[in-house]
Parts: sequence; C-alpha cells; structure tokens
Amino acid sequence: MVTTEQRIFGNGERERRTKRRFQIEQDVRYKLLYGQRIAETGVGRTMNVSSGGVWFTTDTMLTAGMPVELSMSWPVLLHDSCPMKLMIYGCVLRSNEKGAAVSIERYEFRTQGAHGFQAVTQPVVEMRLPS
Repeated sequence: MVTTEQRIFGNGERERRTKRRFQIEQDVRYKLLYGQRIAETGVGRTMNVSSGGVWFTTDTMLTAGMPVELSMSWPVLLHDSCPMKLMIYGCVLRSNEKGAAVSIERYEFRTQGAHGFQAVTQPVVEMRLPS
C-alpha cells in the first residue's frame, strides 16, 4: 500500500494523491460512453484502486474527459458464497500506452447470480422395498 507520505518521485516532487491506493489486480471491462451510446469497449486489468480512482491496463489509449463505465469482479464473496462485481462510473482522467486512470464518481456492488448465493437443495426421494 502506498500512502501520500511515503511516495517521493526521483525529481524530489511529492505524490499529490490524497487517497490510499490498494494493489487490486482483477480483470476489468470498460465502456466509453458518448451520451447514451457506447463509443468504445475493451478489456484490461486493474492495477490499483482507491476511493477516488482506478488505474487499469488498456490495449489502446482512451480519450481524457470521456465518461466511462467499468465492471470488475470483486475478490471477496458476499456471505462467503455469492460472487460480486463492482460497477464504477466516472471519467477518464489520463491515458498512455500502458493504461488509463479513471475517476470514481459513483460505484455500486452487484451480485453475479443467485446460483452461488442460495444453497441448491435436491429433493429427497425415499424408496421402500416391499415387505
């Protein structure tokens, strides 16, 4: 984990981030939005996440300022059985050949299906042999 106090760049400049960043590496899907339309989609991998933003890898450079929707599998199960995904809504802050930084304006957790959440019970069939 990197904190503001710990990070100093080679040129002596201090880190300007105010939020703690957590090394969470998960597959991510993204949609760049143009109004109500999807302008571009792609996949990548998150490298770190904070309460204010996400850094993730991309195959192409993303346009700064574009609204974006990210979807990533959450590494912790709800009630130890239900897979979750984290939906992040924000804007592209910057992008380069290695990845993109996205601000988090809103987020929500969603379940990935009830099949993992509820225990599946099989009907019990009782058979008796004739006496």
